Amino acid sequence: MITNISLVTVYCLDQDKARDFYVDVLGFKAVTDITMGEGFRWVTISHPTQPEIQVTLMTPGPPLDPDAADFVRRQLEKGAMGGLGLNVDDCRRTFEDLSAKGVVFLQEPADRPYGVEAVMRDNSGNWLVLVEPRQWHPEDFEYPRD
Repeated sequence: MITNISLVTVYCLDQDKARDFYVDVLGFKAVTDITMGEGFRWVTISHPTQPEIQVTLMTPGPPLDPDAADFVRRQLEKGAMGGLGLNVDDCRRTFEDLSAKGVVFLQEPADRPYGVEAVMRDNSGNWLVLVEPRQWHPEDFEYPRD
């Protein structure tokens, strides 16, 4: 039986720079940094309050075939990859704090039915969504009716 999510992958262009961004800028903790056979490097981080969920910072390569790895690399370079959704206590304050650290935002904090949301990029081009959640109900969203 599956009991929880323990690992997610975020592709990056440079594992050292990605690890430093997530640790030094966003406040994650470095967990694993080992090199395995044929130069494969396993780098993971986790949030201090969720050590059971690790994020693998993976450069595009095996197990992807060369065409797929090249595609992922191009998407990162264009800033067209999704990354993580991150809950925050105060989205506007977090936006100000991270902006002061040089983080690039694609969307400033905005009110949504589910909370306050801002969208930023990590230093590999992944989109990260910051959400200050609030209670919501399905009727808070307007759906087209036939």
